[in-house]
Amino acid sequence: MSNTSSVNPRQHARTAVADTSRLLADHGLLIGTAGNVSTVFDGPTGPEVAITATGVDLATAQAEHVSVVDLGGQLLAGDLAPTSELELHLDALRERGGAVVHTHSPIATAVSLVVDEVPCVHYQQLLLGGVIRVAPFEVFGTPELATAVRAALEGKQAAILANHGTVALGADLAKATENALLLEWVAELFWRASVIGTPRALSEQQQMAVIQAAIASGYGAPRKAQS
Repeated sequence: MSNTSSVNPRQHARTAVADTSRLLADHGLLIGTAGNVSTVFDGPTGPEVAITATGVDLATAQAEHVSVVDLGGQLLAGDLAPTSELELHLDALRERGGAVVHTHSPIATAVSLVVDEVPCVHYQQLLLGGVIRVAPFEVFGTPELATAVRAALEGKQAAILANHGTVALGADLAKATENALLLEWVAELFWRASVIGTPRALSEQQQMAVIQAAIASGYGAPRKAQS
């Protein structure tokens, strides 16, 4: 899911956002019209954002269901108004670039009803920044929600929104999707463990050991097999 294309980058980005929406719906992270996806790309006169339109069934989204705006939110292409969470997306994209996935994933949302953060219970969680913060509840589509999400995402690749859903960032749509799926997996792991007892979190020393081992081994990156 590249964010750029040498031929018609705007259409390429709209198609990629629609494809990502359908993929996330297939995974159960986007339900009906709930949730939104965006990515920033190089337009003819500057950065542009392809973002799902409001009121669209994300499981069947096509390129025409994706709006294009500039980083100030001005509509550049598309017949439909962008999602009501436009400011949340623009806030993250202006600061980080890449792509944003906002879901109403059921497990993470359920977890948000009872905790203020998810401790680092698995080493893969470090890919998201370790402890996952739960942003306090704010009404959807408001500047207050965008501000709360910005604070929860500081130094992180993902956050949970209390009584609402999740936000995941990535360098591109593929990475943002991967992070959204990882967040839901971590939330389910935490939830399952909580049914049994108090989940045991990794200590800071254990987390640092994992980071050092990952750097030394090139963990997560393809490499040739040794003969």
